[in-house]
Amino acid sequence: QVQLVESGGGLVQPGGSLRLSCAASGDIFAKYIMGYYRQAPNKERELVATLHSTGVSAIADSLKDRFNISRDDGKNTVALQMNSLKPEDTAIYYCRYFTTIGRRVDIWGQGTQVTVSS
Repeated sequence: QVQLVESGGGLVQPGGSLRLSCAASGDIFAKYIMGYYRQAPNKERELVATLHSTGVSAIADSLKDRFNISRDDGKNTVALQMNSLKPEDTAIYYCRYFTTIGRRVDIWGQGTQVTVSS
């Protein structure tokens, strides 16, 4: 069993920055992907960024110039750095841990609210 602990989020003014962090613990696989998805009100959940255990990252094209994902502290922790935030970035951000080979695991965090408003 894998557990996810999310931190960060909150209220920020337009143009500001926020950093989200997600730590995975428990039965961690050798190869896995961790990342963030977001869901704004009345919209579908969408990919923000992912980071493979090998170090390969992927960021949504529309966010590449403002968002970055990296390892944070321990190996099983990822951080999403969000810069130049806009009101349209307001959403609940969910951490996800999943595998794509071998035994399939797909764990979601409880989500953290990010609100961009003046």
